[in-house]
Amino acid sequence: MRNKKFNLTKVLMAVRIGDWVRKIAILACLLLLVSCQGKTQRPNNEAQVKVARVVSGQSLEVLGMDEKPNLISQVRLVGIDAPDLRQRPWGEGAKEQLENLIGGAEQSVTLEFDLEAKDKIGRTLAYVWKNQLLLNEELVKQGNAMFVERSPNHKYDQRLERAQQWARLMGKGIWNPEKPMRLTPSEFRRQNL
Repeated sequence: MRNKKFNLTKVLMAVRIGDWVRKIAILACLLLLVSCQGKTQRPNNEAQVKVARVVSGQSLEVLGMDEKPNLISQVRLVGIDAPDLRQRPWGEGAKEQLENLIGGAEQSVTLEFDLEAKDKIGRTLAYVWKNQLLLNEELVKQGNAMFVERSPNHKYDQRLERAQQWARLMGKGIWNPEKPMRLTPSEFRRQNL
């Protein structure tokens, strides 16, 4: 009987040690998983900048990027394609709406970056926020820009797509059935190089 009690104690001790080993292994896996996630995300995925000027309905010039606070940087609003300024009246309308949303030059906005931070010509790709309003989405929602997927940047694709569906249903801006835009911005640029 005494021998059985001793064996039972050994078994219980082994089970307790096994529980601790399992818990430590789970903790180690979680720590490894968390450390791997940091490698796929940008460590600083936001930047507070001042708008120098609105170039078009989809691009800005800003001050305060990186370590160059007085250097002007080009920013392209990701996930949208606004009409070219020569695409009247929609191009000017998109630019004016973006200026109104920002509130003029020298205003602060927050740039949020996705996986790819630059386009082929070196412009910064960003989602632009002002007072907790996603300006990319607002331009699409008011019919002043189209939603266009920009791989690999897909963070707000669903929001932008829903905004476009709403603008189309409501006949806003470029979707106005009485005065629709006939060429997409990219088609217009190809035809008018």
